[in-house]
Amino acid sequence: MAHRAATPTRVLLPTAALAAAIAFAALSPSTALADLPGSKNAKVTQVYEHALPDVPGKSIRGVLVEYGPGGYSPSHTHAKSALIYATVLEGAVRSQINGGPVRTFQAGENFTELPGDHHNVSANASDSRPAKLLAVFVVDTAETELTTPDRR
Repeated sequence: MAHRAATPTRVLLPTAALAAAIAFAALSPSTALADLPGSKNAKVTQVYEHALPDVPGKSIRGVLVEYGPGGYSPSHTHAKSALIYATVLEGAVRSQINGGPVRTFQAGENFTELPGDHHNVSANASDSRPAKLLAVFVVDTAETELTTPDRR
């Protein structure tokens, strides 16, 4: 089976959605989500939600994650339906997925988490400066829990 290149529509949907979520995060009041048990100096806020009109049962949700100096979230998984596109907006964020290498992403860089991935490390890379990232979820509309910390 030959590999097909993405059509412009498929490429533009995530880009347009990301741009909308960033603009929404910058300009709109937001809804704070419950802090994850085990997090330190971290604030998680849902800043955007919209049903995908051509994909029944799916929605896009933007979640702003703000880490103070030395802040982090505990290891976790996301909703089983969640495809996540994360972009670092400020500072630098360390991330490890599925036990792979720990990588540091600078402002403007991004990464993807696939359904079922385990996020081992999510932390500010700095002990002296804040960091922010925007996580854009494509998820089942009925999903109520986006993030579940690992059991200790």
